[in-house]
Amino acid sequence: MSLEANKAIVRRYQALYNANDLDALGDIVAVDVVSHKTLPGLPPGLEGGKFAHRGTVAAIPDLNYSIEDLIAEGDKVVMRWTMTGTHSAAPFMGLPPTGNSLRVSGISIFRLANGKIVEHWAEPDGVTFMQQLGLMPAPA
Repeated sequence: MSLEANKAIVRRYQALYNANDLDALGDIVAVDVVSHKTLPGLPPGLEGGKFAHRGTVAAIPDLNYSIEDLIAEGDKVVMRWTMTGTHSAAPFMGLPPTGNSLRVSGISIFRLANGKIVEHWAEPDGVTFMQQLGLMPAPA
């Protein structure tokens, strides 16, 4: 696949994720996708990703990821993103809804094969996320 085709798949992935259209993800994500740094106890593959997404959207119903940059080389696409939302609807990681607005940046790397995402790494700004949830003090 061309670099532009791989970038288009990642754009579609993010659009489906933002729309909460999890059933359509099977068209572009391998059933046995390997997600590095996944939360312990989640099912493997695509089902684990769907499970994590449902839990996040339950707590942050206005969850949205904006693509800031896409860079492709070989079979990989790097996406720099900004996540926004409000922790308003349900507990998240044991924390009752705070009503706090969230704006967190991060980078994801996707490896593609045969037109599907087969591997994924994510590096969110966890410190900012914890500060915005009120779980860590903000810098003075």
